[in-house]
Amino acid sequence: MTRKSVAKSTRSHPAYEKQIEALSKISQTITSNLYLEDVLRLIVMVTAEVMNSKICSLMLVDEEKGELVVRATQSVSEAYNKKTNMKIGTGIAGKVAKEGKPIQVPDVRKDPNYLNREIAKSEKLCSLLSMPMIVKGKVIGVLNVYTSTPHSFTRNEINVLTSVANQAAVAIENAQLMVKSKIIQEELETRKTVERAKGILMRRGLAEEDAFRKIQKQAMSLRKTMKQIAEAIILTNELERGK
Repeated sequence: MTRKSVAKSTRSHPAYEKQIEALSKISQTITSNLYLEDVLRLIVMVTAEVMNSKICSLMLVDEEKGELVVRATQSVSEAYNKKTNMKIGTGIAGKVAKEGKPIQVPDVRKDPNYLNREIAKSEKLCSLLSMPMIVKGKVIGVLNVYTSTPHSFTRNEINVLTSVANQAAVAIENAQLMVKSKIIQEELETRKTVERAKGILMRRGLAEEDAFRKIQKQAMSLRKTMKQIAEAIILTNELERGK
């Protein structure tokens, strides 16, 4: 078989086409407006399908606590979904997060480094490929793929999961930045609205600090946000001026 025919047969292989489709779906989320939870859910669903995985889980690093937290899985297993957080450096996924290198485990039910062997036994999990999600040289999480029977992950499967993890890391970072951007924007809008309302109260004779405290006190007593109280003050002022 010639080199061209080898390439052609590879490209027409169903598994290859599934891999390309999976990477395409995940890459599309990079420029999407999906919320973070939707991005995470899509990643595990697509990964589980392309890797023929019984359970695929995505864990993100909580930098403040130094832990890995399961944030998404396509598994319906209640026991697995309620797994406790894992300290960075402990267990298989914790070690992957610390070292930034993938780990393959032939049978998690027998591996002493795997911390949830009882869950693995009850859920009939066997082989594991745990892959770091790295963006800009920093590990932000771990992508785990389990099989229900003994499986030695091929070089191609490892390469595919590496590509998925890299794409996923960028998609996750973009989603997180978008959330932070929205929060900052909302804070700026709140600050502007409160400043405007404070100016109205100051023109009515209140000192700047007293005006701010009045808005704050009303927000607390009415269980509203300061922005909502400020908007009410502005609206009332405009109605009074329109009379």
